[in-house]
Amino acid sequence: MSRSRSPIPIVAIVGRPNVGKSTLFNRIVGERTAIVEDRARTTRDRLYGDTEWNARRFVVVDTGGLEVSPDDPIEAAVQVQARLAIAEADVIILVVDAITGLTPADQEAADLLRVAKAPVFVAVNKADNASRELDAAEFWQLGWDRTFAIAASHGRGVADLLDEVVLALPPESPQELARKQREVEAEAFAAEVAAGRLEPFVVSDDESDDDAEVDDGAGPEVDEVEAARWDAMLAAASDDEPPAIAFVGRPNVGKSSLLNALLGEERTIVSEIPGTTRDAIDTRIAWGRTEVVLIDTAGIRKRGKVASGSTAERYSTLRSLKAISRADVAVLLIDGVDGLTAQDAHIAGYVVEEGKGLVVAVNKWDAVEDKKGSTFDQYVQWIRHEAPFLDFAPVVSISARTGQRVQRVLELAIDVWAERRKRVSTGELNRILTSASNRQQPPIVKGKRPKLFYATQASVAPPTFVFFAREAGSVHFSYQRYLENRLRDAFGFLGTPIRLVFRERAGIRAERRATKGAAKGAKATAKGAKAAAKGAKAAAKSRVRPTAASKRGR
Repeated sequence: MSRSRSPIPIVAIVGRPNVGKSTLFNRIVGERTAIVEDRARTTRDRLYGDTEWNARRFVVVDTGGLEVSPDDPIEAAVQVQARLAIAEADVIILVVDAITGLTPADQEAADLLRVAKAPVFVAVNKADNASRELDAAEFWQLGWDRTFAIAASHGRGVADLLDEVVLALPPESPQELARKQREVEAEAFAAEVAAGRLEPFVVSDDESDDDAEVDDGAGPEVDEVEAARWDAMLAAASDDEPPAIAFVGRPNVGKSSLLNALLGEERTIVSEIPGTTRDAIDTRIAWGRTEVVLIDTAGIRKRGKVASGSTAERYSTLRSLKAISRADVAVLLIDGVDGLTAQDAHIAGYVVEEGKGLVVAVNKWDAVEDKKGSTFDQYVQWIRHEAPFLDFAPVVSISARTGQRVQRVLELAIDVWAERRKRVSTGELNRILTSASNRQQPPIVKGKRPKLFYATQASVAPPTFVFFAREAGSVHFSYQRYLENRLRDAFGFLGTPIRLVFRERAGIRAERRATKGAAKGAKATAKGAKAAAKGAKAAAKSRVRPTAASKRGR
């Protein structure tokens, strides 16, 4: 994310290693986004987060520790990232340590910032009591009037710092003013709905309304015009959130290289050393008339290696899994030389369980030896065979190093994002259901054959369909997969999981209970009548039969 790409101001947090920059970042953003560890050089890449203070939105950037001449190649790349953050910032916050006091490293960091064009604020961190606030006065000698004593871990003094930072931000851009106007209009519309002056179109899934069978595929009657208007309004409202695409996979499969190739700049640090990326890095790029959020994640290791690794590695894995949860589409990168591994399949399974869209990108295709015209098709067949639950996901071969087909990855991800939002009308859905049921009925399970009456789409992202049936709990998983395949054949849903929900129709349950009760009562009546007849017969027989005493008398 550069200043040209961002319509809102950028505030960069910089300073020498281990002074609490990530803690301050998390405090401003309002959540534990950055990894915090009591060890220097934990943060490496630039980490962005959106926040708002005093009705002003801005982007906060967390950076690695500033050092003049690091002796490690990865740390040298960290310095490049930190300097890029300084160059694009509208306001800079220099974080120092009140406990340690002014150090030569602080002086070196200050010297780097003296040539910056953006205003600089000095935040003397860890000043969590009155004594340390007095010690913070030492840092006034750095030469900046706007120096604040804060305690990022507790929030002390952070509000005063942000008050001054907001005042130093540049005027709001036209895009930001337009966004605020849209928010005002949306709030006004919501207030109208809440007051009862507007009635939104709602498809009810209350089973008590389903009194009549719908076997003709017509589905429940709905106002198609009103439904289309409401769906269009919902789609327009959701367009405020741009598509979020996460690059996921094992360590060292080329996730950061792919991000840099798409951006055309060194946005994240790339190294042959596995585990270089630690945080989940969000970057916005222009796409047509909107934006797309790209999320670079740390490599997801096997559970055993994560448990035995460092704290930073454990948090990195958690951040990666959280990135999948907040993304719309995940691009799973696999190594073209190694092929699909068990860990790749495990990561893909997590994406599917979360209901996210999925694109499989076979990276390092330029390193695959002896390629032929059918090599890629063989790779696809291999992936389908090893992980058949991924048969809906598109596969593309790329080379992040050379830039081969990297744009195709983004195109597929956007297509999948659109497929996750696809809506199917109730009538069209039930025509497919009727055709599928006529072609193949549900199999009998424990002597009972389920009967499907009708279906409706309950939600999108992922597409979720509710089927109302008799014996809904007996619908076999193989038949569920059959219905899913029919839906995909008819409507596509490329790259997105589909949720199928089967519900017992309330009217059928009540009818069956009444029928069962009547049958049980009739059976009891018949049984009582039979017993009465048997008793009468026995009494009549005892009156006619002579006793032993009467025989002796004769």
